[in-house]
Order: sequence, then structure tokens, then C-alpha cells
Amino acid sequence: MEKLTKQEEEAMQAVWKNGEGHIKAFLALMPAAVPYTTLASTIKNLEKKGFLSSRMIGNVNVYQPSISREAYTRHCMKRFAADYFANSYKEMVSFFIKEKEVSPEELRRMIDMIENDSEPKQ
Repeated sequence: MEKLTKQEEEAMQAVWKNGEGHIKAFLALMPAAVPYTTLASTIKNLEKKGFLSSRMIGNVNVYQPSISREAYTRHCMKRFAADYFANSYKEMVSFFIKEKEVSPEELRRMIDMIENDSEPKQ
């Protein structure tokens, strides 16, 4: 799976948020004003790359994600760990602790999740 550009990621975020839809529906969910034609081109590129599939309903293309947000996130995080932390999640967590991005309470919750093999509690 290839990494998406910032513009492609923003478009995919709109698609994931909306689910199945057409370009105008995605346009309304974009974080900044994007011309319709720019988003249409981005959506077509995402379809070519295999991130989206489409079908015609009447004369409108309706798109749906071919890759879940979770699968893409997992891929990006693995790549991030490999590129910046030599595949060491320990080093990655240590970095965030040193940068004071993870509080002791958050770290305790992470340890609890690991020990109990559970999902995070909000």
C-alpha cells in the first residue's frame, strides 16, 4: 500500500466520514475550500490507486472506500515506526514520553491495556 499525499489523505478522511457518496457530499466534509474539479481529480486518482471503488447510479459516480481507515492507519503507523524508530515501538513511546506528549496516567492506561489485552478506555 502506498502512502497518500496530504490532499489524498484529506479526501479519504471525507470519504471515510461519509461512507458511500458522491463528490459533492465529500466536498462538504473537506477541512478547507477545495475546488470541485480538484477533488474530482483526487478522487479519480484514489480510485486508480485502489483506495476507492465506484459505481454509476443514474449519471452520478458513487464512491466507497476499498480500504478501511483502520487498515490505512495501521499501515502508516508501522511505516512511521520503521522510518523513524527502527521498528521499535518502545523507542517511539519513549520519544513521546520525553517530549511530554504522554502523561503518566496515559502511560498507566497503556500498560493496563497491554497487560489485559484490551481496547482503550476513553
